[in-house]
Parts: sequence; C-alpha cells; structure tokens
Amino acid sequence: MTDVALAVRFFLQLAVILLVCRAVGWFGRRYLGQTQVVMEMIAGVLLGPSLFGLLAPQAQSWLFPQTAIVGEAPIRHPSMSVLYVASQLGLVLYMFLVGLEFETSLLRQKAKGAVSVSLSGIVLPFALGVLASTWMREPGVYFNESAKAWEGAVFMGAAMCITAFPMLARIISERGLAGTTMGTLALAAGATDDAMAWAMLAVVLSSFTSTPSYALWAIGGGALFLCFMLLARPLLQRLEAWTQREGTVTQPIAITTFAIVSLAAWFTDAIGIYAVFGAFVTGVCMPRGEFSKGIRLRVEYATSTLLLPLFFTYSGLNTKVQLLGVGNVMAIALVVVLFAIVGKWVGCMLAARLAGETWRDASAIGVLMNARGLMELIILNIGLQHGVITPTLYTVMVLMAIVTTVMASPIFAKWYGTAGARPSPG
Repeated sequence: MTDVALAVRFFLQLAVILLVCRAVGWFGRRYLGQTQVVMEMIAGVLLGPSLFGLLAPQAQSWLFPQTAIVGEAPIRHPSMSVLYVASQLGLVLYMFLVGLEFETSLLRQKAKGAVSVSLSGIVLPFALGVLASTWMREPGVYFNESAKAWEGAVFMGAAMCITAFPMLARIISERGLAGTTMGTLALAAGATDDAMAWAMLAVVLSSFTSTPSYALWAIGGGALFLCFMLLARPLLQRLEAWTQREGTVTQPIAITTFAIVSLAAWFTDAIGIYAVFGAFVTGVCMPRGEFSKGIRLRVEYATSTLLLPLFFTYSGLNTKVQLLGVGNVMAIALVVVLFAIVGKWVGCMLAARLAGETWRDASAIGVLMNARGLMELIILNIGLQHGVITPTLYTVMVLMAIVTTVMASPIFAKWYGTAGARPSPG
C-alpha cells in the first residue's frame, strides 16, 4: 500500500472518528451526565467490531483493516500502524497536560492519608484480581497459553489497581475541588496506585518475555528518570523566564518544550514504563505561570478534540463484545466488575474515613478512585500487544473499565457536588 493511499485512508478514518466521538459525546453529556472523554471510550468500542463491525462488517473492515496479505502471509495492516502512532502522540500530549496541571505541593499536605488510601486502593483490588484469575485457568481463553499462573494473577491484580488518574484530575478541577482535602487526597492516592500498578506490570512482562532486565530497567530506570527530572526543574524554570521576556509562548519556546516532552516519552518508552509516564513527569516538573498557561492554550484544544479520540478508537478496534457470549465469559465479566467496584470504592472509602475524612468525602474519594478509564485501556493494550492476555480478557477488562468510569461522574455529582468542600490546611 502506497504512502499516498495510507494518507487518504487515514484522513477518512480521522473524519469518521471525530464525527462519531462528537455525536456520542453530545448524547452522553445531554442525557447521561457524562464527560466527553468518558463517551469517547464508548465511541471507540462502537466503531470497532462490537457494533460497526456487526452492522456493516465489510465497511468496518475496509475503513479499519486489521490485516494485509503480503505474498501468502497475513501481516498487520499499515494503516493500523499509522493510527497507532497518531493515537500515541495524542496520549503523550494529553498526559503532559495532566502533569502540567498537577500541583505537587498538595501531596505534602495529605501525605499520611494518601498512603493509607493508596494502600487500600492497591491491596484489596490486587487480592480480588488474583482471586478472579483463579477462575481463568482455561488454556488460551483468557491468558496466553505460555503465561504462568502467577503472571496472570499479577497482571489481573495490577489491572484492578489502576485508577483513571487523568479523569480523576479533570473531575476534581472541574468541580473546583483542587485545593480541598478531599481532592488532594484523591489525587495523591491515585497517582501512587498507578505507579505501583505499572511496577507490577513491569515484573509480569519481565517474566513473560524471559528478560529479567526488563523489570530492572523499568523500575530502576524509572526512579532514575524521576530523580533526573526533579533535579532538572531549576533548568526548566528558565522556560518561564523566557516566556515572560517574550510576553507569550513563542514558536521557539513551544518547539523546545515539545522536544523535551518527546525525549522524555522516548526514554521512558525505551526502558519499559511507556511514553505516557515520561510525558506526565515532564509536565509535573515544568514551571507554572505564564508558560504553563500559554502551552495549555496552544496544545489542549487540538489534543483533546483531534488526537485523543484516536487512542479510544484504536482501543475499541481490539474490543469484541461478542466474546462475552462465549462459554462462561459473561459470568467472569460480572464477577470482575463486582470485584473492581468493591475493591476500589469500598476499600478506599473505608481508608479515607479512617484517615479522618467525613463519610461524605470518603465516599466521594472511593467513587473517584473506582474509575479506571484511560489508564486501564493503556495497560490492557500493553498486555494485548505483548501477548500476555487474549482478546477475550481484553474485552472483559474494557467492559469493567467502561462500567466503573461511567459510574463516576453522575454518582459523584449526585452525592457530593461541590458544596461542603473544605480547603486544605496551609
């Protein structure tokens, strides 16, 4: 397939994705009380074989072809590689923006409570994930036949521990809770849970690929990268001074910033903790002020409306809801959803209450921590790409991610709203 043909197909894919995401997002906001990002998760599934492929299989396979034939051997279709790269660019820029809005000073204010909520958000979901994996021992159905039982158990535990940190940050910001004890506690615990889940994933991939250095590079390299970026913060502060001298974020400032983000994403991807974390940490370490305002103004709109929907669609193309009707898969899916809700919502709520939060705030924290969203899709895509999990388990876990994420916004708005928010001390 020529480069011109790939470009032509990509632009058609982009047009369809944007229109469908906008239509589904409008419906969700108007009638379901959902955010645009949540509905884009659902739109991605609808564009895959679950609905579009069911109603118009030939059109769906032409627009989003999974394989191509070279000689007599099937290979991954080049257009999917183009879509994947574009989706990763959107994901990296989005996580950079999330990091840019993250206030590290808030973490120190609620460090003790964050540790207890975070541990509860890891231990109980992990244990329930391991328990669920014991019912998934059919060879090749949920996990790759070569995957060891403990590898499957740890993967399930890590996947259950994930929190939709970008969505959590967005809800807290939109509700005006970024400076409250409840908002601070949820952000700190969510960030910690995701970091621990990614460390567990690195261990699984290290064992599954028979490369012990994988986990060493991922965990050790990740720690070194974090230290390096924290030490580089004084140097990065010059971007703010540069912006103030120029009066705005000029093209050279933007190019320098994007180059730094790209290098960070490349490095963390190369060591096995993936590009999104390099982008997020870079955002956290960037200066606040006119620079951050200017960068957000230039990047946020194109990222959230143009590029991020590509990732949700790419994930949806691997989701086959029809697999839920095979054997006992639906029963397993219901158990996974139940365990996910109990593990995160109940566990984090009780821990927050013991940390001194009111029942109202504690319940709100549990609701927010229960959402899996974007981060769950990332970890699932990695597991599928490495061959650890099968499309069946991928679909089960996507269902869990959608259910727990869709629950978050309306329940949080109904139970908590913005009234009664208490400012963080100091």
